[in-house]
Amino acid sequence: MRFTRWRVDPEDCAVLNSFENLRLTVLVTHSGIEHEAIEPVDSQIAAESLRTLHEHAERYRTILYWQPIVPGLNGSDAHLERARELSRHAHATVFTGLFFRQEIAAYYQAHGLSTPYEDTARRKILPEVAERRVVDAFGTLEDASAPWGALFRKTSCGVAYAHGEADYNGHYGVRELCDICPEKQLALCHAAWVKPDLADVTASVRALGATGAVEITDRAIIVEGLDEPPRYYLQHGYGYQCHDREKPHHYRQHGRAPIGWPTENGTPAP
Repeated sequence: MRFTRWRVDPEDCAVLNSFENLRLTVLVTHSGIEHEAIEPVDSQIAAESLRTLHEHAERYRTILYWQPIVPGLNGSDAHLERARELSRHAHATVFTGLFFRQEIAAYYQAHGLSTPYEDTARRKILPEVAERRVVDAFGTLEDASAPWGALFRKTSCGVAYAHGEADYNGHYGVRELCDICPEKQLALCHAAWVKPDLADVTASVRALGATGAVEITDRAIIVEGLDEPPRYYLQHGYGYQCHDREKPHHYRQHGRAPIGWPTENGTPAP
């Protein structure tokens, strides 16, 4: 995968199409934020690159990576309509919020900008109301009949859909993520999603240095003492989500920060 928000021309596309033994995905980052102190790169550049990439795509796939969505900056009806129009020029659209870390908060303060949130967070922030506006704007439509592109909450879901495969991160277990997915994609993910054997998983996580109890729920493998890279390794290997017990993923928050959600600890999973 490759991320860009800069200029891509037909000659670049020819190079991308020349790779025969790699499955390439180009994610074009587009925010639509017009405040130059916050988004110094004109979003029109990314929009034009997206169209060029999609028009010339043969061996690669291109994703509209719509982020960061920040209420008050790029969440208006006009921004939503713009994203819908751009999604027609991508094989899939992924939307997400803002990593509002201490460094970003310090930048806002140093430049006299109004901070979008009162607190920082280790996970991306996308309030429930903002997410609902995005989902409602796109609706839940099937591949062939949609006047705009398919929408996904997770990058791997969008990439897998673009290539016609099941999600390699096993998000199918977190079923509330899937309520916007096309039925054809759901069928692919359902067929590939298998709950792994506890003994086999335990041996794997111990070899990676995990501590504490290992648990496999209907949603994820739960471990202790592993950073993100080894957890991602397990996810890709088993096609099943792998979460840190100390940093739980709450129901319907989709792995995001609790800021902007009605209950601090999330609604219990069914």
